[in-house]
Amino acid sequence: MLHQSLPSWTYTSEEYFCLEAEVLFKRSWQLVCHLNDIPDVGDYFTLPFLGQNIFVIKTKDGGVNGFHNVCRHRAARLLDGDQGNAKAGLVCPYHAWCYNLDGALTGVPRSHSLKDMDRSQYGLKPVEVEVWQGFIFIRMVNDGGPSVAEQFVECMRDIAPHQFENLQPLGRVTMRPRDVNWKQVADNYVDALHIPVAHPGLNSLFNGTYGVHIKGDVHIMYGDLETSVRDSVSGRAYKKFLPDGGHLPESLKRKWIYFRMWPNLAFDVYPDQVDFMQFIPISATQTMIREIPYALMDDRREMRAARYLNWRVNRQVNAEDTDLINRVQDGMASISYDQGPLSDEETLLIDSANRTRQQLPIVNEVVKPSRDTLLGLIEKEERYNKYGKSV
Repeated sequence: MLHQSLPSWTYTSEEYFCLEAEVLFKRSWQLVCHLNDIPDVGDYFTLPFLGQNIFVIKTKDGGVNGFHNVCRHRAARLLDGDQGNAKAGLVCPYHAWCYNLDGALTGVPRSHSLKDMDRSQYGLKPVEVEVWQGFIFIRMVNDGGPSVAEQFVECMRDIAPHQFENLQPLGRVTMRPRDVNWKQVADNYVDALHIPVAHPGLNSLFNGTYGVHIKGDVHIMYGDLETSVRDSVSGRAYKKFLPDGGHLPESLKRKWIYFRMWPNLAFDVYPDQVDFMQFIPISATQTMIREIPYALMDDRREMRAARYLNWRVNRQVNAEDTDLINRVQDGMASISYDQGPLSDEETLLIDSANRTRQQLPIVNEVVKPSRDTLLGLIEKEERYNKYGKSV
């Protein structure tokens, strides 16, 4: 059977984008930050996502809570900025309603005028939180999907030696806007066939060892740092200066591994550092790439040099990928294109398309459905996400 890509209208339709928001994203795990980004009581980290504003906060017992960043009085935003500290409590800047770190409503000015209000019913609205290997994830709607740990369980042999739980942030979150559909970024990330064509530096870095496979729910790409006469200057220097990672087994000391968790999260795992990259959907034709590097503390000069050279190599790869995804997004709007064949070697792209078809059967329509059809599906899913199965 010949496999087919998703139809082009799914990369340009605003109505379909809204349907993805309800079905794929509000029900999937989204990475917010690492525990070491919020080390102290009251430290918080925010995540604006598809019109929702979420924050996670460190509690007095060392745990992490997650809430919608919305006051229960008049819906004002409580916390500003990417991160900060609210150890003294959460105070709404509009009418000074107060909440503790567990989300309970603790203070209401002029409460005498709200005699019949039960405060216990007006705490902050929580979101589901999972801490996996030190990284903090939230899920707005639980539809019974697997936990983060369950999704990565088959990958732990390669992940555990990198000691994710001990990673420290290297800088702050970077946001990189792209004028493409989020699937362009995700598809390109798992597309192995373009590496030898469009990434000469990366291809020579791996010298023919690049491979892909699927473990459970996770897409995996990898390459070994083999010697190559075609290496770029940065690639050759990176291989030269990369010091021995004593915490890693021999099989991982000179291996780059990329993990993609459905639908929009990637971990780039290197011997010298770990980056996460999130493909934040903004609209049908806009995506924000959210990323930050983390690393184990290591002051060796060679390690500092390797991390800089890693950045140099990947800066070039990012520039090449940006050109590619722009080209493809332009083509998706052409009346000459509806969908294309996928070879048996494009296993990760095939799996992505199949997952989408399973969760959103409407994409089996090669011709774009009517606006009314899509709006009806959106309304149904919005009601499910807000009110539950009973509605």
